[in-house]
Amino acid sequence: MCDNVKPLHVRLTFHGDLDFFLRSKSGRSVERALSERTSIKDVIESYGVPHPEVDLILVDGEPAYFSRVVENDAKVDVYPVTADRRTFFPEKRLQVLDVQRFVADGHLGKLVRDLRLLGLDALYHPTAEDRQLLDMATMGNRALLTRDRRLLMHAVVQHGYCLRSQQPLEQTAEVLRRFDLASMLAPFSRCLRCNAPLEPVEKATVLEQLEPLTKLYYNEFRRCAGCGQIYWRGSHFAKLEARVAQLKERL
Repeated sequence: MCDNVKPLHVRLTFHGDLDFFLRSKSGRSVERALSERTSIKDVIESYGVPHPEVDLILVDGEPAYFSRVVENDAKVDVYPVTADRRTFFPEKRLQVLDVQRFVADGHLGKLVRDLRLLGLDALYHPTAEDRQLLDMATMGNRALLTRDRRLLMHAVVQHGYCLRSQQPLEQTAEVLRRFDLASMLAPFSRCLRCNAPLEPVEKATVLEQLEPLTKLYYNEFRRCAGCGQIYWRGSHFAKLEARVAQLKERL
């Protein structure tokens, strides 16, 4: 920092659960001295908080966008999506809730299975590299699900969420709550293998693909429009129903 340059002093307060990302858990408020004009997005992310997690920014009490440049000393309040959207600056929110398409990184296979079980569109390639994940998110207008906060900080990411929990059941509940998906669930309507929709199919058309006992005891079938996998309400179905019930209880 040059001696003749007066630093800018910024005090940031992170509200709600955004303290999850702070390196120091001693408090929600931090102070920063800036040697040059800097976007508010860069200041916030310098503390480890990805921009898709930020729903409202107030600079000296006034709403601001990520592109806002800090030019003077300022007091900045940073709010998550969970802050009251109905009465607290509802028109100045930075995130959207109605995302219904997702892509998940390679560590979230169990989460993806749960989302597909609930009928939600979730892409997943266990060996996908970061660049591929970013491309899938941007080209398909999908929300990126990950536990890698740095991945969410890429400028191309429009929608995303960083999972707090390491437990698949709670991770699924987090996603459902974050994107307000309770009314969008359609269990058993999507392929657990490839994510494509399931379509009703006549038993006669899949008869040769069935085991002898399946032919004898079951008459209703669905087939994946993508990979051709056949589904029916077999002995495994009770476990899937119990999983769906568990997930709905978390909402």
